[in-house]
This record gives sequence, structure tokens and C-alpha cells, in this order.
Amino acid sequence: MTRRLVVLDVVGLTPKLIGPDTPHLAALAREGFLAPLAPAFPAVTCTAQASLLTGLPPRGHGIVANGWYFRDLAEIFFWRQSNRLVAGEKIWESARRAIPGFSCAQLFWWYNMYAAVDYAVTPRPIYPADGRKIPGLYSEPASLHRQCEERFGPFPLFNFWGPGADIRSSRWIAECARHVLDRHRPTLTLVYLPHLDYNLQRLGPHDPRIAEDLRAIDEVTGRLAEDARAGGADVLVVSEYGIERATGHVHINRVLRESGDLRVRETLGFELLDPGASRAFAVADHQVAHVYVRDPADIARIRRSLKSTPGVERVLDAEGKREAGLDHPRSGELVAVAEPGHWFTYYYWLDDAKAPDFARTVDIHRKPGYDPVELFLDPRLRFPKLRIARRLAQKTLGMRMLMDVIPLAPELVRGTHGRAGSNPDTGPLVIGSRRDLGAGRFDVTDVKALMLRHLT
Repeated sequence: MTRRLVVLDVVGLTPKLIGPDTPHLAALAREGFLAPLAPAFPAVTCTAQASLLTGLPPRGHGIVANGWYFRDLAEIFFWRQSNRLVAGEKIWESARRAIPGFSCAQLFWWYNMYAAVDYAVTPRPIYPADGRKIPGLYSEPASLHRQCEERFGPFPLFNFWGPGADIRSSRWIAECARHVLDRHRPTLTLVYLPHLDYNLQRLGPHDPRIAEDLRAIDEVTGRLAEDARAGGADVLVVSEYGIERATGHVHINRVLRESGDLRVRETLGFELLDPGASRAFAVADHQVAHVYVRDPADIARIRRSLKSTPGVERVLDAEGKREAGLDHPRSGELVAVAEPGHWFTYYYWLDDAKAPDFARTVDIHRKPGYDPVELFLDPRLRFPKLRIARRLAQKTLGMRMLMDVIPLAPELVRGTHGRAGSNPDTGPLVIGSRRDLGAGRFDVTDVKALMLRHLT
């Protein structure tokens, strides 16, 4: 008999965080099961989600990080959205073959656009030619996001990422999921709830203020899980990674620039990374960096240099990538892994006066690497809200403007992830409402099969 299943991706949730501040999640675990989840490597959003949905490591699905170097274009792209970038058979394709009448909703998971699902909603900001960034959504069917916005108001994009990121975005997503569940009753519903990710990176996992974030996301998750179960669905809660305390950072691209391997192009008084002209450069993504080396003759030299860099634990060569499941053409010739507590910046300039204009803004697509400093307002600004208001007034008047309120201060970041941690209590987890399906510890590549067992 086919059963319905709702999968809630609560980013950053770990077994250690389940307790008095998460009464709904703790009750679900007691009634069903809680098991540690061996993470994807790298333990970052896009890689983890691709492994959850395909049951494959990066060598199989090709999502080697949140972004990578597109060699044929000589450009670095982060946070692409087309599902066609993900290889392998996804959970909805496997389930559709096995279950007559199967339907699937994918809500705010990454690589959501053009996925072969019945219902989809995902952020898709609008970028008019005058430089504005307007909150927007993409959905399938096209009317779905309009229905949700008519009922719940505009999607709070600026609470989904950036200095204003908070619980409002996860609450909106939960309302959207409830609408889809009530109206369409999909066989499988996938829901992404990012709230914990924000302050775990801003404040670190040991900050006492995290308790408030746990209570907030537990309330959102608990209500949604109760509604799903009242409607006859089973519930799985998964997470993508645990976040550890950040104690240091590594400017890996500055190391490569000082060795003469990384090249920049100066324009309008600032510097842009020129990957096509570089002998080597790094695409930094939390605690992992793909290092692309143009000439194979340079690989051994660059590996030695990076291995001796403070804050770098190891540098994977071809054999190391095979062992880690990262032997895919999209990967760098080398993959650097930071020491515990350290993470890689994307910074490549040697003088902050030469930093590109986008460095001090929230610009996830233009930056050639992940930038957690986007979660902070520049503490040197005496009246940051006044500055933002002035910039917004300029935009309203039709003027070109730069929302330059983000600091160049990586020391502000207090939490990081990406390494394959060894402690299951501080890694990702899976919680399920069905005790009979929860024996043992799971690997991230086991979750697809676990979902299929729930459905069938």
C-alpha cells in the first residue's frame, strides 16, 4: 500500500541539539526514531541535497560543491538552479516507476527549477536592467507561487539570506508547504527549512542565544509535522550537516596569488579574479576549496605549498579525491580541506582598497566563492539602518546604488561546516515517525532508499 511522506530538511540540526529547546522534535524522536547521519563530503547544502535525493556520492551526481569552475566558460558559478545539473536518478523518478499515481512537491530545496516534480516553489529574484534586485519566486505550475503570495504575502527574500536572515523565511516556507499539502496531497513532499543555519554561523553552536533559534524552528517544524501526520502522512526530518565553532580562516587565494599562480584583472579601480588566465586558483566553499590547476606539471608544487599553509589540514590529489567520492570532472585538480575550526575565504585581493564593488554587498552569484560574512552588517557603520534607508531611497528614485553594508571581516564568523566530522552527536541526523524503519546509523546516500521504504 502506498503511504504519503513529508520530508523536512532542518539545516544544521544535530543529535546534540535535540533536547528541552526542541520539545516537538524530541517527542517525534521518542515516538519514532532518531539516528545519526553520516554526512556528504563536502558537507555543504547542494552536495548534501543531491546525495539525499539520488543516493549517490558527488562522483555520481556531479554536485561537487555549492559552486564550481565551468572550464569551458572560464567562469565560476555558485547557486545555479537548474535540476539538469544533477546526474543520477532522483527519488521522484524512482518512486514514479514503482508507485502508480505518484506525485511529488519540492519546496525550496536547491536545483529545483525544471525538476520532474508535480509541484515546485523556489526563490528566483528579479534583476531589472537598472540594477535593482526584486524578491521573486519560480513555481511549477506557474500559478502556485502566486496563490501562496496572495495568501501569505510576498516571500521574505531578505530574511532568507543576508544580514536580515531570520525565522520569517522558514515560517513562510512552512505556510507554503501546508497550502500544498492541503490542496494537492502529494505522495512525497520535500520541504527546506533553513533557519538554524543563520545564527549557528553568526554566533557559533555554543552561544546560549542558539536556544531561541532552536525553539523557533522547533515550533515551525513541529506544527508542520503534526499537520502532515493528521493528514495521514509519515514524517522524516533530515539535516545536511552539523556546524562547528569557527576559530580561524584561510585566505587560500591570497596564497596562490603571492606564489604568482593567481591572476587578476584591474577594472574601474578594483580587482577581479581572472580564472581563465590563472595557473591556479581556489573556489572556496566553507571548509573545502576546489583548486583548479591549469598545467598538470604544477600540481605537485601547488599541493606542497597548500599543505604547508597554516589552517590547511590536507590537500586531496587524484587518489584522495577517489577515496572521498569527489573524482568528478567538475572537481578541482586538488581539493583542500581546512583544519577543524577553520574555513576558506574567497578573498583574492591583497589590499582591501582593491576589493571588487560586490565584496561589500550580498551578491551570491557574482562572488567566486561562498561568503558567510554576508550574514553581518559592517560593525564600522555608525548608523547601518540609516545607510540602508538612504540606499533604498536612491533605488526608489531610480538611481543606481550599491548596498555596500557587508564588512570585509571574516573574523566575525563563529560557525562553519564542510569537513566530514567524526562525532555523530554533532553531525547531521534523521528523525522518523515510524519506529520500524529506524534501525542503526544511516549514511546520507541511504536516505533515498529510506524514503522509498516509507512510501511503499
